[in-house]
Amino acid sequence: MKKIMVTGALGQIGSELITKLRAEYGTENVLATDIREPQTEMDGPFAILDVTDGAKMTGLAQEFGADTLMHMAALLSAKAEENPMLAWNLNMGGLVNALETARELDLQFFTPSSIGSFGPSTPKDNTPQDTLQRPTTMYGVNKVSGELLCDYYYQKFGVDTRGVRFPGLISYVAQPGGGTTDYAVDIFYKAVEEGKYTSFIAEGTYMDMMYMPDALQAIVDLMETDAANLKHRNAFNVTAMSFEPSELAAAIQKYIPTFEISYDVDPVRQSIADSWPNSLDISVAETEWGFKATYGLDAMVSDMLEKIREKVNA
Repeated sequence: MKKIMVTGALGQIGSELITKLRAEYGTENVLATDIREPQTEMDGPFAILDVTDGAKMTGLAQEFGADTLMHMAALLSAKAEENPMLAWNLNMGGLVNALETARELDLQFFTPSSIGSFGPSTPKDNTPQDTLQRPTTMYGVNKVSGELLCDYYYQKFGVDTRGVRFPGLISYVAQPGGGTTDYAVDIFYKAVEEGKYTSFIAEGTYMDMMYMPDALQAIVDLMETDAANLKHRNAFNVTAMSFEPSELAAAIQKYIPTFEISYDVDPVRQSIADSWPNSLDISVAETEWGFKATYGLDAMVSDMLEKIREKVNA
């Protein structure tokens, strides 16, 4: 990767991804795009892009001289259930446009899938890399369709497509954006600011999670891997930890002993969470491109609380 264009650059992942990419590949070599203007001044090139406008996407990539396209723009799980047709048009229409851009310009291509691509009939524990995928949400349908479409573009057209299935991603930089795992971000802000949190996910609901620094490193590591090492191309299972709300609360209480958690379960997001795995088998990613997470639960909690205290005080 030398010249990288990122869609959805102001989103949860994109906002931190462009910072990492610019640090590693040079500020002027990473073009950030989004459908809205950044709220604060951004170092480096930026362009407005609606990903449903395929011609503009291709034009921007060509003008920039990109050799890599990272397509991060998407409507997340809970928001997608509120407006399924918008989710289909944005998530799938945008992906097709991005893949066509990569095909026309011969770009290396990355887009993330999700644990949302699994469904209630998927094995719950140690979920295999290759297994039954019958999701019951529009977001999940989008993700499975996207995995298959990326495989198709590799097999049919030779596009160098790559991707991972992200679990819930935890970050102190971007605010939650409508995902089912967002409780695992919001809980930290409430712990620091109010000393208590009401979870919309029920106690005992396990979901896989990853701290954002590990997620960003996974993207770079996968994209820099020699293609000859990849038997799989898209949707590698990756994760760092699996926990349920009370376990996360207990980890926070080590640093804020008076912190309290209560529950007011959101039936929509709970039903989504119940359809997802409890834990993932990541052995394929470890074998094919050396995936390894560095943050476990305690290390992540410690760093999140420190960074959010700095952010809130600032």
